[in-house]
Amino acid sequence: MTSLAVARLPALSLSHGPQALIQTLDARMRLAAAFCFAAFVVTLPGLAGLLAALGLALGLVVLARLPLLSVLRRLVMVEGLMLVVLIMLPFTTPVAGPNDLLLQVWGLQASWSGLWHALRIIVTSNAVVFAMLALVGSMPAHQLVQALTALGLPERLVQLLALCLRYIDILTDEYQRLRHAMKLRGFQLSCSWHCYRSLGYLVAMLIVRSLERSERVLAAMMCRGYTGRFPVAQALRMRVRDWGFVFAFSAACLLVGIWAWSGALVR
Repeated sequence: MTSLAVARLPALSLSHGPQALIQTLDARMRLAAAFCFAAFVVTLPGLAGLLAALGLALGLVVLARLPLLSVLRRLVMVEGLMLVVLIMLPFTTPVAGPNDLLLQVWGLQASWSGLWHALRIIVTSNAVVFAMLALVGSMPAHQLVQALTALGLPERLVQLLALCLRYIDILTDEYQRLRHAMKLRGFQLSCSWHCYRSLGYLVAMLIVRSLERSERVLAAMMCRGYTGRFPVAQALRMRVRDWGFVFAFSAACLLVGIWAWSGALVR
């Protein structure tokens, strides 16, 4: 009953073989742990504590046994943005004193404080992304929807989110098919009325195809028992291993926080 229209929500493909530890845990706990870890990381004061949190997030990726190429592919956009931060922030942070000057290029001054701030942002974002990929990114679509509903989010909002994510894939597939058909007929982009009219036809056909597909998806969902909420075959429940993970992960975060904050207070 869980193979509904949301089954194509984006999720990391898992490695073959025995199921990894992260995938056997309760979905509610994984979702709550991911967001609590994100809130915890942004409060850490120093770069050393952030590096420790990054190591903890990488440990979660190892426990989830995510394919390396899939993880790197999802990091490309994040690292591109972080590269811009690393280049721009030292030049946009005022130099506090003579010892704070990093370099000077064409009259522009870069500061050490801006560089350290950029590094903190980069490490923080990577720690959060790795934790999200390990705990949430590898979660099947039906478990994500079930966990969001169980954690108290409005059911209509959860369904809207699930269907929107589902339709991103569908609309992309429809667009690629239509564009491929246009290329086979010799269409090329240019500044002409013919090109503008063809693009208008493309958008119109995409809307028509999406409406037709939505009716088929709704019929398929109703055949599978959809009555305004997604039916589930198995209820979520916390087991011993889930509580063990909660204790171990909380203890690790507590140790990282104590170490980071004690170092900050000493300085």
